[in-house]
Amino acid sequence: MRLSAFLGLVLLLPVALTGCSRSLEAPMDPGVCWHLVTDSSGKPKFNRLSDHQPDLEHCAAQLEIMRLSFRSLGLTQDNVTGAYQGQFQFLQREGVFTAQTYNGYRYPFMVRTGDGRLAIPGAMPQGQ
Repeated sequence: MRLSAFLGLVLLLPVALTGCSRSLEAPMDPGVCWHLVTDSSGKPKFNRLSDHQPDLEHCAAQLEIMRLSFRSLGLTQDNVTGAYQGQFQFLQREGVFTAQTYNGYRYPFMVRTGDGRLAIPGAMPQGQ
C-alpha cells in the first residue's frame, strides 16, 4: 500500500509543478515596444523594437513595419507577437488583438482595411 501511494505521488508531482510555473509576463517599460520571439532553446524572449512610443497604436505600427520588412526579405510569417507596457499585441491576418496575458482572451484593437492597412475599427466609414 505504501509503495503504490509513493508511486502515485511521484507520478502526480510533475503535474502539480506545472500548475506552479510562472506565466509569461509582458515588460512594463514605459514607451518601449517589444517583439516576442522564441529562442533556439524554445524559451520566449522579448527583443526591444523601438523606444519612445506614445501608445499601443504606435507600437502596433512598429510591429507592422517590422512584419512588412521581413516579408520583403522573403519571410512568409503573417503572425507577429509583441508587447507594450504590460499588454500583449498579436498581429494577425485579420488585424491586431490585445490581451493582458499571453494565453488570455484577445480583444480586437485594429482591423485591416480592404487594401491591407491597419485602422481603428470606428475610424472606418460604413458602407451604405
